[in-house]
Amino acid sequence: MAQGRERDEGPHSAGGSSLSVRWVQGFPKQNVHFVNDNTICYPCGNFVIFINIETKKKTVLQCSNGIVGVVATNIPYEVVAFSDRKLKPLIYIYSFPGLTRRTKLKGNVLLDYTLLSFSYCGTYLASYSSLPEFELALWNWESNIILCKKSQPGMDVNQMSFNPMNWRQLCLSSPSTVSVWTIERSNQEHYFKARLVKLPLEDGSFFNETDVVFPQSLPKDLIYGPVLPLSAIAGLVGEEAETFRPKDDLYPLLHPTMHCWTPTSDLYIGCEEGHLLVINGDTLKVTVLNKIEEESPLDRRNFISPVTLVYQKEGVLASGIDGFVYSFIIKDGSYVIEDFLEIERPVEHMMFSPNYTMLLIQTDKGSVYIYTLGEKPILNKVLDACDGNFQAIDFITPGTEHFMTLTHSGEVCVWWLEDCACVSKIYLNTPATVLACCPSSFSAAVGTESGSVYFISVYNEESPQVMHKAFLSESSVQHVVYDQRGIFLLVGTSEGKVFVINAKSSSSFQIIGFTEVAKDIVQISTVSLLETDIVEVMVLSSLLEAGRSRLEMFILPILLSQVSTTFTDERGRLKDALIHKYLYELEHTLSSAVLDFQSKQIYGFCSHVPYICSYLLPKEEHIDIYILKPYQKVQSRQYGPGILYLSSHGLLLLTIAKCGILCIRDVYTLETFARCRSHSHQGHGIQSMRISMDGQNILVNGRDDGTLVYLKWKRFGGHLANDILDYYQKLLIFLSSTMDKENDYLSRTPRVSIDLASNSEHTKRKASTDSSQDELVLTDVKKEIPWIQQKSQEAIKKEVNLFSKKRKEIKKGIKALSKTILNMMEENDKLENIAKLDQQEFGLDLEALERLHDESQEEVAKCFHIPCVVENFPMKARTAEELKELERVLQQKKIEAECLKLRKEIVEAQSGVTLVKKHHEEDDEEEEEEDKKAEYSNLPNYLLGSLSTDFGVDTSFLSSQLELHSREEKINQIILLKDIIYKVKTAFNNEFDAAYKQKEFEIARVKERNVRIREIILDLELEEAVWQPEFEDCEKPERTLVVQDEEITANKYVKPWHKAKAELLTSRETEHWLLIQGTSTRLRALMDMMGGVLEVKKEDILRMVIPQPAFMAKPDAVWTEEERKQFKDYEKKVKELNEERDKYRKSLEAELKKLQNSIQESTQAFDEHLKRLFERRVKAEMVTNQEELKINNLAFSLLLDEELSSREKFLNNYLTRKQQEKSQTSEAVRKSREDLDVYKEHYDNLLAEDKVMDRSFKKEFAEIPSHQVDILYKLFKRRPRIPKQKMHSDTTRVVPFGERPGSGKLNKDAFAQLMKAMDELDNISNMPEGLDPLVWNHFCMTRRAKLENEQKVKQKAAGLLEMAAFLRKRVEEDEKVQQEIERVFHELILLQDEKVRFQLNLTIQILLKQGQVELENFQLVLEYADAILINKNIVEDLNSVIRTQGQKKIASMMESKDVHKRIFQIEWEHKKMEMEREDLNQKAWDIQMLFFSRDRQKFLNEPNYEALISIQIGIMEQTIAVLDKTHKKNVENCKKLLKKLGKFSNQKDIANYNLSCNLREELVAVSERKDICNAMGSKLTCEKIAKERYENMMQQQKLTNISKQQAEQISILQTEVQRLRMKTFPALVQM
Repeated sequence: MAQGRERDEGPHSAGGSSLSVRWVQGFPKQNVHFVNDNTICYPCGNFVIFINIETKKKTVLQCSNGIVGVVATNIPYEVVAFSDRKLKPLIYIYSFPGLTRRTKLKGNVLLDYTLLSFSYCGTYLASYSSLPEFELALWNWESNIILCKKSQPGMDVNQMSFNPMNWRQLCLSSPSTVSVWTIERSNQEHYFKARLVKLPLEDGSFFNETDVVFPQSLPKDLIYGPVLPLSAIAGLVGEEAETFRPKDDLYPLLHPTMHCWTPTSDLYIGCEEGHLLVINGDTLKVTVLNKIEEESPLDRRNFISPVTLVYQKEGVLASGIDGFVYSFIIKDGSYVIEDFLEIERPVEHMMFSPNYTMLLIQTDKGSVYIYTLGEKPILNKVLDACDGNFQAIDFITPGTEHFMTLTHSGEVCVWWLEDCACVSKIYLNTPATVLACCPSSFSAAVGTESGSVYFISVYNEESPQVMHKAFLSESSVQHVVYDQRGIFLLVGTSEGKVFVINAKSSSSFQIIGFTEVAKDIVQISTVSLLETDIVEVMVLSSLLEAGRSRLEMFILPILLSQVSTTFTDERGRLKDALIHKYLYELEHTLSSAVLDFQSKQIYGFCSHVPYICSYLLPKEEHIDIYILKPYQKVQSRQYGPGILYLSSHGLLLLTIAKCGILCIRDVYTLETFARCRSHSHQGHGIQSMRISMDGQNILVNGRDDGTLVYLKWKRFGGHLANDILDYYQKLLIFLSSTMDKENDYLSRTPRVSIDLASNSEHTKRKASTDSSQDELVLTDVKKEIPWIQQKSQEAIKKEVNLFSKKRKEIKKGIKALSKTILNMMEENDKLENIAKLDQQEFGLDLEALERLHDESQEEVAKCFHIPCVVENFPMKARTAEELKELERVLQQKKIEAECLKLRKEIVEAQSGVTLVKKHHEEDDEEEEEEDKKAEYSNLPNYLLGSLSTDFGVDTSFLSSQLELHSREEKINQIILLKDIIYKVKTAFNNEFDAAYKQKEFEIARVKERNVRIREIILDLELEEAVWQPEFEDCEKPERTLVVQDEEITANKYVKPWHKAKAELLTSRETEHWLLIQGTSTRLRALMDMMGGVLEVKKEDILRMVIPQPAFMAKPDAVWTEEERKQFKDYEKKVKELNEERDKYRKSLEAELKKLQNSIQESTQAFDEHLKRLFERRVKAEMVTNQEELKINNLAFSLLLDEELSSREKFLNNYLTRKQQEKSQTSEAVRKSREDLDVYKEHYDNLLAEDKVMDRSFKKEFAEIPSHQVDILYKLFKRRPRIPKQKMHSDTTRVVPFGERPGSGKLNKDAFAQLMKAMDELDNISNMPEGLDPLVWNHFCMTRRAKLENEQKVKQKAAGLLEMAAFLRKRVEEDEKVQQEIERVFHELILLQDEKVRFQLNLTIQILLKQGQVELENFQLVLEYADAILINKNIVEDLNSVIRTQGQKKIASMMESKDVHKRIFQIEWEHKKMEMEREDLNQKAWDIQMLFFSRDRQKFLNEPNYEALISIQIGIMEQTIAVLDKTHKKNVENCKKLLKKLGKFSNQKDIANYNLSCNLREELVAVSERKDICNAMGSKLTCEKIAKERYENMMQQQKLTNISKQQAEQISILQTEVQRLRMKTFPALVQM
């Protein structure tokens, strides 16, 4: 099949060349399915691979539209269904084993099908698509039709399965939900009905969900308005409100992982949390099974999260991520876990074979095991998967027997080319990137992400081994390329280095050197011809920033390994001059480029355009970058970036691209002569390809689909094939000697010291649960050094030896600098802490300080003597938007006030206006005072709700609290209240600022007075402390950032030269002063005589001392008279001085007391003022809280209004949805009823035909004797007995679900068996004796017809019951929706009542005097518009009286009600009897007027009535045909007339549009005139209205008189009619 498709896709083939797919290798990424008892299948890339379990033979089915999507199998019909992944995908159904297409299903899905599932019985297929439709569809794949479909947006499903026992049930599960879908059928119509399973919580308990749409348990709040659901509070009005739950109300549920059906139509659900659930298929009741712990539970069995489930008798088989398969034995709501099987990898999928004799086990890696059940169970590995996708592939030289593959994890495999059988494996211990096989030996090179290259010997294909490892650099290896003759190995790394390695193993893979190229290496191409002694290398790099590509070419001589030291420098870099390195650039980007064998041109694959270009290389040498221009350009007919490959003989150019098509071109003409689509763009195309040396074998590897395709020529001949064969033979002859030598060396080379696991060891090792593969550990733990780093270190050592003296000098200088810095650090450590700080930490940024001070204006003022602190209100500047909004509201309020004033002036009488004006003129002074009061408020404080007027704030613009009904009024009120708060705080802050300045003034004045007080205390020599008030840190917090001079205790550091300068200046000033003192005799005399002053001050009296005379040292007996006189004068002076001292001391004490008292009085006065300010602060805070309380109430009312509006919108939207659903259900009921009526009519007709056949039996056989007729009638009634099919005992014992044929197939089989049994009854041996064989044949035909008719009747009866049940369900759904609508209407009415009540019941704030009693029970909602405060006892007494009178009134009303009730009952019985009498009279009248129609007479009189009816029917059919023909003509005429009328209507629409434009202008003019008329002629209008009313009244009176006259005439005519009727029909007189 695939080959035939390739033949169709080869329109470019020339010379009869074409490719065919020989085999496909890939491993399952999806679930593996059974096709029959012995065959499994799975998708892989563009193919579906079938594997025979017994023979291991593979069969391949290729998808013609690219990659295969999802796959499903139908075992009874042996068909396979799969989808493609193109835009608007299709579903293909193929039969097996013929692999012929049965049908192709086309739906409306745009992107992809994610799930397919066949029903176990019948021809039904379910498909599910994810984004964007999320559509579930049911197909009849035999009829190629969609029976029904339904979309579930956002519902992502990961498993879908039919109920094996009932195809009408379908289960869809995802990691968060489980839903059961029921397929309902009415005749030929099918419908989906989904039911969601309510999962338990994570702990296995159940959560009682409440109704979110109509909650029943909401509390009633009679004060703050209605309590609404959470969805209304959240503001949700759409469908999300139906399922909204707050974050705190969300509880994590169980997460289903897998489900499976049971024979009782129940569901087993495995969960991530380890629970096992049972769901009843009919009621969807969920039961959590209890786990019975064993006495000694094994490891890994305490917590099992089932990844896959499969049903078995008495339980299920489950697998987890630990590589074990467990058996869950379920019984009576509990289960026991037992070990069933152990697999080395985690199990992802399990499935029983159709006959339940084998269990298919699929691991996460893709390996497939078959566990055969029986007395001796056997576990066979059907498919051994590699560890990941193939990263690289290559042929082992010469490419005719073996090839190698590489995975990213480092798994290297050797395969047979003929049948793709795995020969051997070797596992590396590092992530690998690329692989290349050496043409000159049986070896291969593997590049890794760590920068190493492993050389593997495949001399013995069954046991490959690593013989060398080269650690080149720390960057990953991106390219590994051998030249055509296998001389050199070129290794390209991600950092832009190309290493050249000797490819011969005998040289131990010597690393010759490297060259640097651009970092982004795209491809490396080589040319190594047989007749040359050089190897040309070209490296393609991408310059993404410049949007260009760069080509770098260099030449390597084959003797390079012998003279490598000459060609490289000390660091291993190849010298550009010696390797003749040239640079080329292209003005566009290339995704691939190769060099042809003549080295004259380059072939490149363009990245952004689908072209393959050739570029001629310049013949002359150049130094700079050479720009290449395209020489030849050919369309590639491939989209996406592609890669070019040149065959080893250089005659074939192979191109691969993202589209997945391989093209083989002639290297000279670039024309395609063979192409093959082995992959697709959905899998990102082809990653790599390889062609063997002889050009006969091609391997193509997909990028993301994990598929390896082997292509081979079906037809390939001509001159090109001969040239390729000749070159291949020459190349083999050339390489034979080298290969023999190298292979001989490989056979003798021992394994290196890298411990790599063999295949057998690897398979024995168990996989851990947290790793994806088995990794090996290097025995050498030492950190390896890359080769390039080794070369660099060697070069550095040489440079160090060369410049050792200079290095020593530099090191010596660095040591000296470091020593100086260390000394400075030691000196800094010895200093004090203050000295250690940086100057920037003491520096003060004045601008920043001022900015912070402006931002934070919170200030504090404290009293001097009492513990009282007053704080101001920290204010924040209002934004421009707030000020603009405030201005708008104020302007609106002013306009409203002006409008109200004008309305009052219009309504008031002119006299009243005059009186008001006179009154205002007389009382100007009173008016001014009233205006000032009205400026502040137009409401009293107890209605205003705050004391803001006490702060002089204007509240005239505030609306009354009793008038705030609309939303806009409340918002404006909030803005005005915020402005009032701002003004109150501003007014208080102004008072606080004045107090703060006053405190500053008081402190300054106290400081001034304290100066004098200190002088007095000093003079009086008192030991009193002077009280000096200061601002505290809380009053001036910025002071803490300022460092005062007195706070610095350390001496100021003075530089030595500053210190020397200061000492010099001091000495000079001293010398100058001494010089002045020595020359001034006046100053010296003043100092000696009067102490240096001319006048004695009062302050010096206390310090004055009168010197004693010198003679007082002698005894007074020896004093002279003169001395005694002097002594008396001395005593007198001392006395006078003491008196002066006492007088001055008293004056100082009085002055001190006066100063202290004044300070005390002033500070106490300030304290009293600050105390009053504190009370003012309390009052301001109270006002602020009052206004904020009003704002909060208004904000709450706005919020509640929004919630009510949201709830109303949601209910309206919900009602609209329910009404739409009601229209749909009503239409479904109507349609179902109509279908049922039509179907019932068909059933009745069929039943009547069956009865007619039964009754007409004897008429048909009237010609034969009656006794034979009776015998035939008995045989006619006889039916054969069909034995019920009994299932085989083995099948019943093994297969739990038994045989599951479809209902249609079962009916067909039963009818076929019945017909087969009828053949025995129709046998001639059962014919009665003496009966004519012709009559017997006629009898048999009649009996068969009767039997077929009976089968049809049975089928119709079953269909009728099904349709009746379907109609009953639709009626129930319609009634349920109607109930929902009525419930929504009821909820809307209640909500509207609540909304009106909320808008009318306002929350107002009233100021109450302290001491008044408030209401204890505040649950009553009262109207406070005219309320007053009265004594509670009065109300209670009045209520008791009212209650007594009310009970008396109720008793009397009950008595009156009973009497009226009896009266109404008697009147109703009387009316009933009158109506019965009228009915009886009407029946008597109908009996008297009964007559026979002509049709009835004709039916009774006409002998051949049916013939007459058939003639009339024929005439009517002819008439209908004529009418139909006439109707068609009329329809054509009407269509023509409609077309003309449509054109005429368009013309009229244009004319109407013009008229509407004119009408708009006229309406504007009319409105202007109407406004003028209303303004000018209101009086005339009133008169006109009165006149019209008078005329209407007169006309009404006239019509009343006419109606009375006509009523009288009608009554007279009725009397006359009754008289004439009695005269005409005397027999109808009522008895």
